[in-house]
Amino acid sequence: MKYLPKITLAQLPTPLHGMPNLAEKLGFGGKLYIKRDDLTGLAAGGNKSRKLEYLMAEAIKRDADTVITAGGLQSNHCIQTVAAAKKLNLDCHIVLSGDEPKHPNGNLFLDILAGATVHYVKRPDRDPRMHELAEEMRKAGKHPYVIPVGGSNALGSVGYTMAMPEVVRQMELMNIKCDRIIVASSSGGTMAGMVLGAKLVGFKGKITGISIDRVKTGKGAFPPELAELANKTAELLELDIKLNPDDFELEYDYLGDGYAIVGDNEREAIKTLAQSEGIFIGPVYTGRAMGALIDKIQKGEWKNETILFWHTGDAAALFDYVEELISR
Repeated sequence: MKYLPKITLAQLPTPLHGMPNLAEKLGFGGKLYIKRDDLTGLAAGGNKSRKLEYLMAEAIKRDADTVITAGGLQSNHCIQTVAAAKKLNLDCHIVLSGDEPKHPNGNLFLDILAGATVHYVKRPDRDPRMHELAEEMRKAGKHPYVIPVGGSNALGSVGYTMAMPEVVRQMELMNIKCDRIIVASSSGGTMAGMVLGAKLVGFKGKITGISIDRVKTGKGAFPPELAELANKTAELLELDIKLNPDDFELEYDYLGDGYAIVGDNEREAIKTLAQSEGIFIGPVYTGRAMGALIDKIQKGEWKNETILFWHTGDAAALFDYVEELISR
């Protein structure tokens, strides 16, 4: 295995602890645990910190003076990228899909507070605008480094390949025999890295991704993309591991009304976890994934399993969803 250079940005290992109150509230016969990657310590915390340790090391290696990335208006990836850039004395431009609000809140407010240059575009124009910006900067004599949405390329996924030895060691020390890990999945880098990492360390439990906005079949099908990303990551690490789409277990029944639209599933999950364990999850990713976990338990599935919920962050986005969360 090849070890790749990284820059320390996250406070690791992140905590792992039980959620007995939630299990009792749900009448669940198994055990519930949570991996707190919302406490990585970069900006408001979240899973992107692990990816950025490798991506920012590559940016520095290439003598970049600016990083460019993209996401939604409440992108947790973007605020962590902004924070990482500022920590490393780099400029940061973020391309966000949506209209500029009169009163920015949540992660967008933090982006602006941290001094990011924000570009607002329509969703289809997001990736093209990133690369246009990079070309404009090169012509002006600058050295930009482009990070894809979610930091979800092979290099970024290394962060979660390397997260699996961490969590497996924690579970060994705590004598936890985990049957299933639940994680929100959208751009795919986190889950691709985790499944590869599980193969690397011999983790025998299931890793179930809750698809936030991606489909199973047809145009834009998710499993083939995940397998391709995981295999590119394996090549970077010089691992003799080959994954295929069938290695990825995903749930697609919780897409709701679309990306970043809060419905009853997210609303009730956010309230339930806050009121049972004092833990806050976000409206876009973790709220939807926790809603799926709760729904599965209430339907009598995953009975008596020991389940670990991987909190990937995004709680700061709650402040932009106040009306949707408390008006009903």
